[in-house]
This record gives sequence, C-alpha cells and structure tokens, in this order.
Amino acid sequence: MSMNGPVKISRTERLQTCKEIAARLHEVYGEKVLAIGVYGSVSRGTDGPFSDIEMLCVLEESGEETDFSHEWSAGPWKAEVNVISAHVLLDMAATVEDDWPLTHGPFFAPLSLYDPKGFFQTLKEAAHSPAKEAFTQAINGVLVGEMYEFIGKLRNISLEGPRTYLPYLAMQFAQYGAMLIGLHQQTFYSTGAKVLPESLELPDRPDGYDQIATMVMAGDLADSGKIVAACERFWNGLHAWAAKHQYVIHTKRIPF
Repeated sequence: MSMNGPVKISRTERLQTCKEIAARLHEVYGEKVLAIGVYGSVSRGTDGPFSDIEMLCVLEESGEETDFSHEWSAGPWKAEVNVISAHVLLDMAATVEDDWPLTHGPFFAPLSLYDPKGFFQTLKEAAHSPAKEAFTQAINGVLVGEMYEFIGKLRNISLEGPRTYLPYLAMQFAQYGAMLIGLHQQTFYSTGAKVLPESLELPDRPDGYDQIATMVMAGDLADSGKIVAACERFWNGLHAWAAKHQYVIHTKRIPF
C-alpha cells in the first residue's frame, strides 16, 4: 500500500535538502542574506525518518522589516523557512513570554549553513540576555492568565459539566505547569514531544505537578473525579510554590 505524506528519509538526504534550500535562498535574497541555519530536531541530530525541516534565513538590516515564512510540502517531506530581519530575530530572542521554555531553544544552538559574520553567536547572546525580572513577569502572567482561569473552568465543570472537557483541561494544566517550571529554572525543553518528561527531571516542582503530568503522559484521563482532585491539588501546590518564590497570583482588588 502506498503511503501518503511523509516517507522515510535518511539524515544525510535531509541535510542535502537543507543545503539545496540554502542555495535557493542565496539566489532569491542575494546579498541581503546575513546567515542561514537549521533548527529543530535536524540541528540537534535527533531527527527521525519522518521529521520535517526547519530553517532560518536572516537578512541584513535595511529600511524594510521582514518576518514571514515559506512553508510547503514537497510530497515526501515538509519544510518551513523563516525569513526574518536580524533585529527582529534578536528582539524575539531577548523576549521572555509564557512559552519561552518551548520556543527559545532554536536561538541557542542552530546548525549553521552560512554565517560569515558570526550572527548566530550574537543570537545566542541575545537569548541569554533577559534578566530574572523578565522570567518573574512571565511566571506571574501564566499563574493569573492561564492557571487561575483553568481552575475556575475546572470548578464550573465540576458543578455544571460538561465533564468531557476535563481531559483537555488536565492537559492544559500539565502543559502550562511545565512552562512555569521551565521559566522558573530558566531552562528550555528540547522539543514539544518531551516537555512533560523533561519537566519532571527539573528541580523545585510545585506539589501536585508530578501527578497531573504523569496522568497526562499515561493517558489516564477517564476518571473525572480523579482529574478534578489532581488539578485541585496542583493548584494548591502552585499557591505554596508561588508564595515561596514571591511570585504573584493575587493583587489588591483593583490594581490601577
């Protein structure tokens, strides 16, 4: 039976395709090209037979600000090339948002295909530049913007339903819990597929996190009562964890 979509491709073949894409980028953007690199599983050397290609094409500074992606499927493989102005990418690397532990890994170790001016070292330095206060602000944002909202939804569902939403809510608790732990440790995860197991290896996790993360990884999400109890425990653990590290969940009634 023929297989639609991605097919098995060796790492050697995938790297050759990256080089062909890089050559085409030079043809299209010419002297504007400052650096070209590969990120994701290919840059880490962990790409599997069906992995896609993710690349950066960094452009020299000019009067125009560029930030867009070429994304396509060639049939047996898929590629995404982010074409971006240097200052836009540097600003992005130096910014801490709630998903920083998942999104910022590529800024630290891209696989260079073209970098005559050492831009990727500058990019790495920018990614290392945020102060602790930036991580604290992001953590406070997740605690209020996501976790507080999730516990409200959980309690509404416990009273009114629909309980069919609880498995998805448990996954959200686990995912954003992992983001909080990564932000707290200022550590990024290698890939989205490994966020939960890698988070369980980090120290200083809130009480209750391990239970909800383990339930999600095991697919143990059929018992609605167990989900509610685990999420409530994790929420209480977050309160104690936030107080210990002086993160902010509650403010005065109207703070402005």
